[in-house]
Amino acid sequence: MLVIIGSLIYGAGPVTPRKALAALAGTGSDEAWFVIRELRLPRTLIGLATGLALGIAGALLQAMTRNPLAEPGLLGVSAGAGFAVAVAILFGASTATLTTLIAQVGALAGCSLVIAATRVQGLGNDPVRLVLAGATLSGLLLALTSMLMLMDQRAADEIRFWITGSVAGKSLATFQATLPSLIIALTLVVVVARPLAAMALGERAAVGLGHHPGRIRFLITVTVALLVGAATALAGPLIFVGLVVPFIARAFSGPDIRKTLWLCLPIGPAVVLAADVASRLMAAPAEMPLGVVTALIGAPVLLAIVRAGRMPSL
Repeated sequence: MLVIIGSLIYGAGPVTPRKALAALAGTGSDEAWFVIRELRLPRTLIGLATGLALGIAGALLQAMTRNPLAEPGLLGVSAGAGFAVAVAILFGASTATLTTLIAQVGALAGCSLVIAATRVQGLGNDPVRLVLAGATLSGLLLALTSMLMLMDQRAADEIRFWITGSVAGKSLATFQATLPSLIIALTLVVVVARPLAAMALGERAAVGLGHHPGRIRFLITVTVALLVGAATALAGPLIFVGLVVPFIARAFSGPDIRKTLWLCLPIGPAVVLAADVASRLMAAPAEMPLGVVTALIGAPVLLAIVRAGRMPSL
């Protein structure tokens, strides 16, 4: 609740936190209320949706691959969605619904490559090597995105602003376009939560309990694609959110994936909104890109996981 209020009252412009609080209390000016309703409320809703989507997607990926380093930004899922959106922008895609659909197709391709990588002998069992493979894919897609930016100056300006990651300047139409995907994805999360908990005991135990591991992996792939595609369409390719949120959730829930998923619901939005508020305060009166702040938060967490998990050295 505190981060939601902070997201509504802090921001660039003439509306100070005091004026914003007065407007929320019903005693402020029309100007302050307009800024909150038209600028900061959509930003807050987009931050809530983005944090929820990336947090749950990260928890699902980590549980499915049994890799504490699995994260949409590190494994190339977000990069796949980002590259697809960059191509769409280059060719003139402007509607929020189309952008969301294209991002989800790109995320599905990236997630499929991750699943394929986990089936490669010696790669899926090594968390560090799997992350390096994902980093290679992300680097390749980033290079291709840079090539697209050289082809069209108009598209380059839009792509450059978008790939840094931000929840600013987005309309409620963008948020509304992702709602159907988020609802479908959350429904699928409810469906796969129990079988995924059974798979933690091993595939043979899951089969003995009546579950089908191949079908569950397919559903998780679709769910992650929907979540990451929606989040990327909303805020750009943010990294480390899907790593930090499950890490915090597991500190309270333990290894039970069902409890972890439930805790990701409030923790994910809180992390993104807190990072967004920090991005406004760190470079005031300007704003630091949200993607930079999430990277500053996530990098130490990544190092802590590697050290605590005693990952094999390269």
